[in-house]
Parts: sequence; structure tokens; C-alpha cells
Amino acid sequence: MKKARLTAAIASVVALTVSACGGTSQSGEDRTANQKLTEGKTFTMAIGTDPGALDPAMTVLAVALEMGRYLYDSLVNLDETGKPIPGLAEKFEATTTTASFTLRNGITCDDGSPLTASGVAANINFVGDPANKSPMSGLTVAPGTKATADDAARTITLTSGSPDAFLLRNLGGMPIVCGKGVTDRSALAKGKYGTGMFTMTEIVPNDHYTLTRRKEYTWGPGDWQREQPGLPEKVVFRVVPNMTTTANLLLSGELNAARIVGQDQQRLRAQKLFHGDQVVPMGEMFFNQAPGRAGGDQNVRRALVQALDLAQIGKVLTSGSGAPSQGMVTTEPKACTGDAVSGKLPAFDVAAAKSALDTAGWKPGADGVRVKDGKRLALTAIYGTQLGPTMAPAAELMQQSWKAAGAEVTLKGLDSPGTSQVLFNTGEWDISLAPVTLLLPSQAGPFVSGPKPPAGTNFAHIENERYTSQAAQAAQMPGDSGCATWLAAESALIERLDVVPYVNSVIPTFGSNAKFKVNFGTIEPSSIRMYS
Repeated sequence: MKKARLTAAIASVVALTVSACGGTSQSGEDRTANQKLTEGKTFTMAIGTDPGALDPAMTVLAVALEMGRYLYDSLVNLDETGKPIPGLAEKFEATTTTASFTLRNGITCDDGSPLTASGVAANINFVGDPANKSPMSGLTVAPGTKATADDAARTITLTSGSPDAFLLRNLGGMPIVCGKGVTDRSALAKGKYGTGMFTMTEIVPNDHYTLTRRKEYTWGPGDWQREQPGLPEKVVFRVVPNMTTTANLLLSGELNAARIVGQDQQRLRAQKLFHGDQVVPMGEMFFNQAPGRAGGDQNVRRALVQALDLAQIGKVLTSGSGAPSQGMVTTEPKACTGDAVSGKLPAFDVAAAKSALDTAGWKPGADGVRVKDGKRLALTAIYGTQLGPTMAPAAELMQQSWKAAGAEVTLKGLDSPGTSQVLFNTGEWDISLAPVTLLLPSQAGPFVSGPKPPAGTNFAHIENERYTSQAAQAAQMPGDSGCATWLAAESALIERLDVVPYVNSVIPTFGSNAKFKVNFGTIEPSSIRMYS
């Protein structure tokens, strides 16, 4: 049975990922078919960038939340159909405004202390308190949510700060830290106070992270059993920025798993390496609409999009294997289906782009760079270096296209922590090519509406009244009953070019001497099996 954790993660953020749980397909033909399960092994996985701080309530980086799946469990999981199944909680129920959970008996923290209902309630209340400025506020927990606990009965009850159509999936998927960790955030930044299958035993920043399996762990997702052959004794995350190097390490057996983007996929498939696939929004743009930024003018945003041959850029970005985007949510199984993108993005038209810039008051300068009120149209575009070797050439193609329309664009490649720092702290950017991966349509809200950094995560300073109104209506409709309204809300963002999703890609996670399930964007830790 495929089991998945529910948490939202930002891709970086893939790249801002709100990386969460999403079903994927697995390869049926692989080299492990003739291998035997083996004990006492270390599972080594490559990550493209250092995760930075690991506190699961204070990060939205996909790489950090991916590592967090090994350290921190959630109250509820999903089976392969998207049905909620037990996690830390054995019983659960929810409406759009209230929820209750009953913890399994015998759950312990990585220091041996028991996990209590009070500790779980403290997790929820921390994220729900706006004063704590958790970037997960609005994703897993609505601001203003209040939780109470009965330790004797092992129950947690709560009232959401605002209606949430997917309350059980959002709250149930929140990574839970042990009680002491709620007040010791510096230790959480190092992966301590865990409730998960592994505990952090060594950190060498920008090199590797070593986790050791907890032998007392018995509360794995659904009906998971502790005594199973092939479970790894340790997990090592190695920071390997170069994709070709990563592929070579997989083929040599030095790595057991890695997510591979670009042409290196072909030689790994040729060697019949096991792989699990996920769909990600590889091509997505945001424009900085903060006061004083050119992207605040819709005419400028339209011109910058019209100047691009998005179909051609998508081919470069995905090595020709991509598919046009239909919306911001790509992970399966989707809570809502539909197409919010087709027909809403302006067509490639350089002449129209120049006309739009003329309308916005940006006139050609002596050197070809447009000028308005004595200010050059000089912009900074950021992209994630951890997203693979195709990001840089795709960004360079965009840069050339924008130059043809009269915009001088400086490219800046950043790793995941660097992307987070620029988007959520310094604000020194104009165009972001870092996509946001979402599990649920409601999870877009904190990134495209509401408080801006540093108070919130609306990093592009978007103010779209149509989106805000329709998302608020959809939030009051339980589950998929509000899907049409969610689709309309997302369309409002795309029509105004607040978000420009244009190409998706299927990204495989390859395994060597190991098999696993890839769900909701990352490997399910309890599914890893080692082979000789």
C-alpha cells in the first residue's frame, strides 16, 4: 500500500516547494529484481543543496522538509487513493472549522520521553500564533487556530482560525516535534526532538547529514510493522550540487537514491535503475510587485511574458519532455482537477511586448535599454541552481528575449537557502524562476495573498482581490465540493499574471541497490528497502 504524509513543502523552494505528499508512479523493471534484501545497510541519498535550518515550523524549503520526513512524523497519512490513514493519531475527524485527534499509545520522542497530547497541541498553537511568524501559518494551520489537549485520553481538539476546506489533510500533515522542541527552536534547527523513524546523529553543513534508525519506532504509517527485512540502519544525505556527478555516483553504487533532472536521466534508464516519478511545476514565474518595483505594473508583467517564447523555453527547461501547465497544483492524487492556465497567458509577440512597455511609460534608451523617469529597466532574475543543469540555459534564453524587448536582466543562480533569503528577507529580486510546488489549492494562499515578508510569505507582494474573495468562498466548502471556485481563484492570479506557470516536468528519483515509494514529491522513509 502506498502511504503518504500530508505536509505542504515549498520547492525552492522544487524550489519553493510546498513539498508535500503526492502520489507518483514507480518503475516496474529494475536491477533489484535479481537482488536479495539485506540488513544493516546505510541508505545514501544525494541532495542538490544544503537544507539550512531544519525546524519544520520555520522553513518552507523542499529539501529541508524532505529531510524532515525522516525526523518528524505527522498525525495523519494518506493511502494510494488519497484516503486518510493513521499516523501519530489512531483516530481523527474534522469539519472545515474543527478537528480532533486521538494519539496512538506508546509513541516516544527521540530522547525517550513520551509524546503527549499537550505536546501536539503546543505544535499547533505555535504555528497558529501569528506572533511566531511561522511560514507554515496558513499552510498547515490557519492563523488564530487554538488547540487543547487531554493527556490522559491522548486527545487533541481544535478550532481553526478560519474555515479550511482541507482541514484534516492540512493539519494532519503537519510535522510534529516533541514537546520540549516547541520552546527550543535552536535544537529543532539541527533536527532534534523528533517523532519520526530516524534521529539526527551528525551534521556537516554543505557536505552530509547522518540519521540513525530508531529501533523502538513502531507507529509507522497505517499498518506498518517494525520487523521487516531490508530496512536501513542509517540514512545519509550527501550534498552533491552537480547532476552529472550525482548520476555517476548512482551508477557506481556510492549513492542509493537521487532525483535527476536533465539528460543524465537517459543513461540511468538505460541501466534499468529503479525509479519513482513525480510531476513538478518546472517552469513558473513570479514578479516582485513591491512598491518601487517594475513588476507592480501589470503592463510590465504582460510585456515580460509576451517577450518570451514559453514553448521553446519549456523545451530547454525539460529537455523536451515537459507538458504545458494546467495549474499550480501538480502532485497526485489531486484534490481538484481542471485547467486554470490554457488561454490565459499572452502569446509570444515581441512587438506587442514593446508596445506594452511603451504604454507603461518605458521608452527606448540610447543603448536599447528602456528608461522611465530617468530609471533604466534593469531587473534581477533569480533561479534555483539545485533544480538541475537546464535552469541556467533556460534563464539565459529568457535574458536574451527580454533584452530584445528593451529590458536589461541580470541573472542570479541561488541554492535553496539563498533563494529563501532573497524571497523572504532581502527582497532584492524582480523576477523569480523558482517554482512553488503545491499539494492542495488552498496552500497557494499564503504565497499569493495576505502578509508580505517579513510578517508573512506573500513574497511577490501580490494583491488580487478576485483571488482573495474566491479563495475565501472555496475555503468554506468541504473537500472537493469547492473545486470550481478554487479553479476560478487560481485563474484570477494567472489572468493578472501574478503567477505564470507554463511547463511541468516528470522528475524521476532513481534508486541503486535500494527500492522505495515516492509519494507527494519525496521518498516515504518507511518504504525504503536495501538490496545486496
